[in-house]
Amino acid sequence: MKDYSEKRDFHRMQVNSPIDVTDGSGRTFSAICRDLSAAGMQLYVTEALSVGEELRTRLKPASDQFPPLEAVCEVVRCEPEGDGFLVGTNIQEVLQ
Repeated sequence: MKDYSEKRDFHRMQVNSPIDVTDGSGRTFSAICRDLSAAGMQLYVTEALSVGEELRTRLKPASDQFPPLEAVCEVVRCEPEGDGFLVGTNIQEVLQ
């Protein structure tokens, strides 16, 4: 029997990389992508975001050999963490 951490459909990859986020009102800000999976990502942001809010994200690669990962995500949770917030998202569409 799998333990709880192995029950996910997709494994998470620790990233801890800067990511550009554009919210539904068109405001763009920087965040930190803490982890990434095929179905979602966890972001660290300085301001709270609303559950259900649609975000457009752009994660730049460490190398110029690969294009940035651009995706449309939906906020599924937002919890206080230190001086900011941890935001869980579901990836709805990969644009690039």
